[in-house]
Amino acid sequence: MDKHFFLNEFPELKDKIQELKASDAHFKKLYEDYNETNHQVERIENGIEPADDHFLNELRMKRVKLKDELYEMVKSER
Repeated sequence: MDKHFFLNEFPELKDKIQELKASDAHFKKLYEDYNETNHQVERIENGIEPADDHFLNELRMKRVKLKDELYEMVKSER
């Protein structure tokens, strides 16, 4: 299980996240980008995919920005 998988980060918001994924194309795209980026970070951290530290840090920052944006969208829909 990915420790940073978006639904795992905010289990109390699962229903709202699922609703937004189904009804908001922009949210769905950001959600998919977040999970893809997270998966790539996990592969690098686990030694499955090679990458230098600079690239890994860029991916981590992208993941944080996407998570923040997604969270703001979920929070504003409550």
